[in-house]
Amino acid sequence: MDDSLYFTEHHFQVREMVREFARKEVAPVARELDRTQEFPWENVKKMGELGLLGVPWEEELGGAGMDQFSYYITLHELSRVDASHGLTVSAHTNLGTSPIVEFGTEEQRKKYVSYLASGQVMGGFGLTEPGAGSDAGGTATTATDRGDHFLLNGTKNFITHAGVGEIFSVTARTEPGTGHRGITSFIVTKDTVDLERCVPLGVGHVEDLPKTPGVRSGKKEDKMGWRSSDTRELIFEDAIVPKENMLGHPGQGFVNFLKTLDAGRIGIAALSLGIAQGAYEEALNYAGVRHQFGKPIGSFQGVSFALADMAMEIEAGTHLLYHAVWLKQNGRPFKKEAAMAKLFCSELAMRATTKAVQIFGGYGYTTEYPVERMMRDAKVCEIGEGTSEIQRIVIARQILEDASR
Repeated sequence: MDDSLYFTEHHFQVREMVREFARKEVAPVARELDRTQEFPWENVKKMGELGLLGVPWEEELGGAGMDQFSYYITLHELSRVDASHGLTVSAHTNLGTSPIVEFGTEEQRKKYVSYLASGQVMGGFGLTEPGAGSDAGGTATTATDRGDHFLLNGTKNFITHAGVGEIFSVTARTEPGTGHRGITSFIVTKDTVDLERCVPLGVGHVEDLPKTPGVRSGKKEDKMGWRSSDTRELIFEDAIVPKENMLGHPGQGFVNFLKTLDAGRIGIAALSLGIAQGAYEEALNYAGVRHQFGKPIGSFQGVSFALADMAMEIEAGTHLLYHAVWLKQNGRPFKKEAAMAKLFCSELAMRATTKAVQIFGGYGYTTEYPVERMMRDAKVCEIGEGTSEIQRIVIARQILEDASR
């Protein structure tokens, strides 16, 4: 791809900086972190110092003051080496922080965003529930008005950073029986579960941040992929949420969070494309050094055609991804394009990693090489932030609506 179609010199500099960080700091620990499922606090601190946890936010809010391209380049490059690191930045920035930036009051932004954008604490997004996955309008968590505060009760599941995070944007039903119009969003806080690791490192915990009574994390999920990313339940038991922690207007939580997910889908597209590209590069290199029948295996048509398909689809996915980013950057509608990029790149990640494992043969099925981890990491990209089926619904609605005008 001619990167200059989308990137300025600044974007190339960002890409090189993140690429160097991923190569030096992420690659050496990715395999062990996957094995142990430990959250990468040491690298989180380094990413915060580099500004990677607040790339698109204004410097006045503690961010790096860069643009949308810089943010999605960051996800793309981190995920070429390790998807868990890419997801850590994505879930923190788009899901945890952007609702407060986009829908919060000036007081809320001043109070919370600087902690998040600077990387002092991790953020998360509480939408999915045991009975409300693809049907997010089925939210059962309740928020009962008690005058000067709300009482939240319910459980969110599959929440990235539910354990390690301290600031969350969450949904709860304020009006029973009114469908998605009765859902409101709130800001809640709690202590990280990793105080013993965080406090010595000076990251992940802010002592003077007021915590929400009644909010805690539940069991940690033992996942197939994204294993060093923290995924748990987020539980509300008569959680006392001050009125000033309502995020946006009453009844607008569902609509606002769908807007958050539109941008998040571009993030999963960037993450997926990074996985696909990383797997392709590993397979391409291996095809040149692995010999069978006296020749490099890349000289055999079965292998060379697989590499050709991977290269072609990565090129296509790159254009879909950065076209969606361009639309978002320039204030254009991007719902359909985000869904297209997410759908194509997530399914590409599965195709590319499967081919990479096949090219490696028996070695691809071992942890000696990273392609098996990449294959495991790829699968959830077809599920998280809207399944492939949901993306097809979104795309179909948009194209049919456009056709009827």
